Formats: sequence, structure tokens, C-alpha cells
Amino acid sequence: MIDLRSDTVTRPAPAMRAAMADAEVGDDVYGEDPTVRALENRVAALFGGRHAGLFTPTGVMANQIAVRLSVAPGEELVLDADAHIVAHEDGAAAWHGGIQTRTALSPRGLLEPADVGRLLRPGDAHTVGTRAVAVEQTHNRGGGSVYPIEQLRAIRELTADAGVALHCDGARIWHAHVATGTPLPAYGELFDTLAVCLSKGLGAPAGSVVLLPADRMAEARRMRHRMGGAMRQAGILAAGGLYALDHHIARLADDHVHARLIADALGDAGLDVVAPETNLVLVRLSEPRPDAATVAERCRAAGVLVSVFGPRLIRIVTHLDVDASAAAKAAEAVVEAAA
Repeated sequence: MIDLRSDTVTRPAPAMRAAMADAEVGDDVYGEDPTVRALENRVAALFGGRHAGLFTPTGVMANQIAVRLSVAPGEELVLDADAHIVAHEDGAAAWHGGIQTRTALSPRGLLEPADVGRLLRPGDAHTVGTRAVAVEQTHNRGGGSVYPIEQLRAIRELTADAGVALHCDGARIWHAHVATGTPLPAYGELFDTLAVCLSKGLGAPAGSVVLLPADRMAEARRMRHRMGGAMRQAGILAAGGLYALDHHIARLADDHVHARLIADALGDAGLDVVAPETNLVLVRLSEPRPDAATVAERCRAAGVLVSVFGPRLIRIVTHLDVDASAAAKAAEAVVEAAA
């Protein structure tokens, strides 16, 4: 099978497995796992060192901890209507945090500064006050779209003037860094909190890191504990993340090349493709073509897995387990399945 459903389906390479097996460990609930500490410090340093890092088992947990540090129950979080936090986290902000969300429809999921300015509100006896804005870099449902750094700076200026926090769901921020050349510290300086993933494009088996103000760390660790995310000898997982940081960032450019290879082949065959900026390819299936579920089932029969992303939308994601040959074969299968 050529699995293009997500970049979370990768398998740890033998060298990553060896690094995990050899990891020095301790009890992380006591703050005594040296490999976890090394990972947290490494990620914080990569983004400029103004934050402290907290390792979490999942990206959803990382996002939820981050937004709850800024938004209390009954307060408001502003974000794009297709943001992962509202579209793919099972209502966690409302369920766990009692957080109200206010959303805007944005081109490819990228909030426009004017929309942010319009949505921000201070709150009074009759309205809920905005306490944070969240952006997603890169944007999943936008097809891996990338916020230009100047657009993020404009949003930061608006939120700072309003006394509102700015969070980045940076699950795939590594892709934005490689695609645009924007230094990671340039992102780090903009946000009050970030959540960065190690198990998507970087290919670690699990884990994310929340970047947050150091003086909020005790509170964040307690939130993680309440969510069931306080692990013991977690250095075994953290070692996979450290290996990924050392070996898998620059190679993300290969995934972008393979995504364009697939998109070009599908476009040449007459399919409606959203031009990829990074490693995600969205394909719209207008009538009389079959619907997304039918195309996905036909692809599976041909040995290719894709995601159904809507009734007439499929998503294709390239990653480190897919080379150029597999990408070309997958494109052929999708073209045939969509005929």
C-alpha cells in the first residue's frame, strides 16, 4: 500500500528506533527524565528561547493546554472556521475548557488581519470578551497553506494592541519554515504560545511540544496531568523527537516536491487540484466524476490510500515514507479512480 492519508502514518526508521531504545530515562512526572528535558529545551531554543517547552503525547493536548492558558471558561477564542482546533479536536475547547469560539471564513484558512480586527471585542456585561486568537501554520483544511510572516506580524500587532493573546497551532510549522525560509525564531517571537508536532512531517511515532511562558509552566504541567498526559519514562518517545529534529527537517523539501509532482499529474489529467504550497494536495471532484468515498475506495483497490475530506473532496499527503516513484504511481491510481 502507498499510504497518503496523512503524514502521521510513517514508521520509525531503524536509526530512530535505535535512538529510542538507547534513550536515558527517568520519571517525567517528577521532572526527572533527562531526554524529555533535552527535547523540551531543544525545541524552545529552536524557536528563539523566549518560551519554555512542555512535552505532550498528542497535538490535541498541546493545543488545548495552550489555549486554556489564555482563555478561561466562558471566554472567547477567535480563529478560522476550518481550524483544526474547531474542526478536528472533537469539541475539546468547549468540553474541557468551557471556551467559546468565534470564527471567520478565510481564504485557504488564513485569517485576514481585517477580519481579526473586526472580530475582537473587549467584552462587557452583555458580551463575551475575546481573550486569544489562534492561527494554524500550515493550515490543514487549507491544503497545507502557509501564512506569510508579514500577515502574522499584522495579526500580532492587532492582538497586542487589544491585549489579546496569540496562539499558533504549529503542527506543521516545520513545513512553513522549509517552504519559505522563514527562520523558526521569527515565528517564536510572535506568539504567546505555540504547539508544534513531532509525529506529522518529522516522522516521530508520537508527541508534541507546547511552547509557553516559563512562569506558566507549573500550571501547564498540572493541566497536562488532569488530561491524563503525565507520562513516566517518556524519554523513549522524546528520543524519537530529538532524532527527527536532527534528521528530518531539511528533507521536508522532498515532500513538497512530491506533492507538486502529484498535483501536476492530476492537473494534467483534468482534475481540479488546489495548488500545493507544502505537502498537502486537495482534489475537488465535481460531477459527473464519482464522489470522494467512491474515489477513495477505488484507490484502495489499486493499492493507494487517500483521505475523504468532504463529500467531493479528497486529501493526499506526502511524507518521508513516500518517494518520487510511489508519488507517481499514486497519481496514476487517483486519475483512474476519478475517471
